[in-house]
Amino acid sequence: MTAFWEQSWFWPSISVIVGLPLLLLLLTEVQSSLERRHNPMSKVVALLRNAVVPVIAILVLSVQVTDAVDPGRPVVSQVIATVLGFLLIVFVLNGLNILMFTNARKGTWREKIPSIFVDIARVILVAIGLAVVFRIVWGTDIGGIFTALGVGSFVIALALQTAVGPIVAGLFLLFEQPFRLGDWLDIGGTRGRVVEVNWRSVHVDTGEGILITPIGSLAGASFTNLSRTGGTFPVSTDVTFTTDDPPAAVVALLERVASGLPQLYTGTRPTAVPAGGAAYTVSFQVRGPSQEADALAQFRMWLWYAARRAGLGLDGDTTDDFVTDARRDEALAAIAATLYLSGDDSVALAPVVRLERYAAGEVIHRVGTVPDAVRFVLSGSVDLRVPFEDAELPATRVEAGDYVGQTALTREALLTTATALTEVSVLVIPATALDQIVRSTPALARDMGDVIDRRRAEVSAAVSAHVASQQNAVTAS
Repeated sequence: MTAFWEQSWFWPSISVIVGLPLLLLLLTEVQSSLERRHNPMSKVVALLRNAVVPVIAILVLSVQVTDAVDPGRPVVSQVIATVLGFLLIVFVLNGLNILMFTNARKGTWREKIPSIFVDIARVILVAIGLAVVFRIVWGTDIGGIFTALGVGSFVIALALQTAVGPIVAGLFLLFEQPFRLGDWLDIGGTRGRVVEVNWRSVHVDTGEGILITPIGSLAGASFTNLSRTGGTFPVSTDVTFTTDDPPAAVVALLERVASGLPQLYTGTRPTAVPAGGAAYTVSFQVRGPSQEADALAQFRMWLWYAARRAGLGLDGDTTDDFVTDARRDEALAAIAATLYLSGDDSVALAPVVRLERYAAGEVIHRVGTVPDAVRFVLSGSVDLRVPFEDAELPATRVEAGDYVGQTALTREALLTTATALTEVSVLVIPATALDQIVRSTPALARDMGDVIDRRRAEVSAAVSAHVASQQNAVTAS
């Protein structure tokens, strides 16, 4: 009698009983390590651990049982082998997809291949793999199947040549990749951002709806990719003033306003030129077509306020209902106590002061400049920020009743940039006028000196807090 350890089923069974737990433990550790590093291969290892390896073990045991019970009809083993073949196909394809395309470096040919081609290749490989599995496991004649499929595909291709032709052209267009998701296109005069690309059509968000263009039509027509302009996108707009406005003053105003736009591409300078008569053209560069609308809207809003402050007639309008004698006198009365003004002092000061308004986001004073006037805030809020390294640190906020440009008296450069948080109205008092008031009012000089010292302390506190936070971050890391 043959000993049990000499039976054909003994060692395969022992290998499953002992090897399966060890292999599963090893794969669990590998999967956990990959997950901690956020490596996409962890999903492939999970498939190997949870499906492929257990099915292999089941197949080994099934073959031993089948050979012992009914060697002539291994149907159960064939079914399990078919499932294992399918799992191996999925395992190999997922692994190749991650190695070749998911981890592809930017700019390589693997990164540029559209996903639709990868999907088509995956379907073809799955079909071939299943055919091989059926040939090995069930002994199916796959040669006849491939022949029939080839002839059938040729007949179908001839019948659908007109319908399939544009699709094929579109697929080649996708392979070339003249645009990607997020790019801005100009298709027949319609501009929009690409939000979806599939094998049949391209979806473009125009801001007024989704333009759906068949991929075949796009392949046979001309279009412009507005996002591939070397990093910048040109913006141009026409404005008009009055013919009485000096062209040099208008050009300087347009370029100054455009230079302050947050959308302006770093390192570029706006240009403005007279276009004849009262018309002017201003051009500047932004970081992309998606910022064109916002940049133009902000430019036009800021230009309205800046033109009023400069006394220029934007759109031929030279009137300004905000600047009135009554409002000026009211503003002087509001700050009279701050300046220690008497009634006669206010009357004497009225001819030299002026009212100004700023739009939200406009810069009232820039750091490093020496102001020629003090601006008393009548309404709105002003943000004071100090530049430090590559950031702008918030120092303090100036509300109605306070003022900016306090170093106009000492002729010192400002330590902060003053930016309007909301629409801000101010009363501008030239430094020369304040000099005369200070000579006769020592208390005002003391008050303004206190404000200068307070602003310096606020700047120092902002810088110190930022440095401390950076040190804490470095320590924590």
